[in-house]
Amino acid sequence: QVQLVETGGGLVQAGGSLRLSCAASGRTFSTDAMAWFRQAPGKEREFVAAISWSGVNTYGADSVKGRFTISRDNAKNTVYLQMDSLKPEDTAVYYCAAGGVVGGKSRYEYDYWGQGTQVTVSS
Repeated sequence: QVQLVETGGGLVQAGGSLRLSCAASGRTFSTDAMAWFRQAPGKEREFVAAISWSGVNTYGADSVKGRFTISRDNAKNTVYLQMDSLKPEDTAVYYCAAGGVVGGKSRYEYDYWGQGTQVTVSS
């Protein structure tokens, strides 16, 4: 069993930055595929970015490429999402996911989820 806790969300102005963290505990973290998803009110939960256990292979949605960067520190059992040049349309609850196929872009490919952290971007 894996437990995930997201932190780092908040309210920022358009063009600003946030760094989200996801701390994992439970089974061996380094073997897990990890990802970030987000969900706005009334919308489907959508893929944001994913990372392999080694951190070498990363994947990002077209909507965030060039602005968001996913990384992980296996010594700390933590995955990060650096969010730069934020836009109002980035406003959503951001969820950390684990236990899926590396590079998976569907919510159904992941077994474990954090509670989510709210990101709000003002115009």
